[in-house]
Amino acid sequence: MERRLVLLTVLLCHLITTTVRCDEEFSRILSRCHKNAPDFDDCMKGAFNDLRAYFPTGVPEYNIAPFDPHHSDYVEQRRGDRSGLGGFSLILRNVSEYGWAHSEVTKYRTDKANNRIVYTQHFPEKSLEGFYEFSGMLLGKNVKRQGAWNMTLYDYSQTTSVRRIGEPGGLLKVHVEVDRIGGMEMHVGNILNEGRTVLNSLADNVINTSWKLGFPFIKPLINDLVSTAFTDIFNESFRNFPFDNFIRDS
Repeated sequence: MERRLVLLTVLLCHLITTTVRCDEEFSRILSRCHKNAPDFDDCMKGAFNDLRAYFPTGVPEYNIAPFDPHHSDYVEQRRGDRSGLGGFSLILRNVSEYGWAHSEVTKYRTDKANNRIVYTQHFPEKSLEGFYEFSGMLLGKNVKRQGAWNMTLYDYSQTTSVRRIGEPGGLLKVHVEVDRIGGMEMHVGNILNEGRTVLNSLADNVINTSWKLGFPFIKPLINDLVSTAFTDIFNESFRNFPFDNFIRDS
């Protein structure tokens, strides 16, 4: 019994000490930004970049999951009726995304009137991987495909809008808009025919050499998929984070 009490005391002391150190670091980074100061947005841009050191580890003390890689168990996108022209269902499972620790916030803007922040982020390289399930009508035929996929983006930038609905603790609504993709390499398993290696390799080659032509058409789909995933991720990690404890009004 005595040993258990000693162990519990040690664990509690470790947790308290870690939390205090974490609070001190957050205070050092965020407390220099004053909400009513004219340079608040520039200060927050710098603070966001200073916090990149936490991307690989997350902050367990505040239930913030790691962001490099960050993980999404399930993302679903539907368009119309799957049995109708242009209708489809796309499900992504076990998606991991890498490259956040080397990203940079290049713009930051506070939109007080709409209770939101908007920031632009540049990634020299971002990679994603996971599994997909697709079903829909293609050339008059009902098509179903599933398999592994991966994608690497180069010189990539996106703009993220995070809006809180209601008071502190309210739901976060996230919208992500792809701004630029300098280069892309992608592999989608079984995209043409399950088990046909030659055909699927050909499909990969077509995608990787002509993706710029189709990008304007698939960009809205990418924005919706990423926004859906990030709304879940941000609510899990940041909905109850006590920003007001670290950022002063003046």
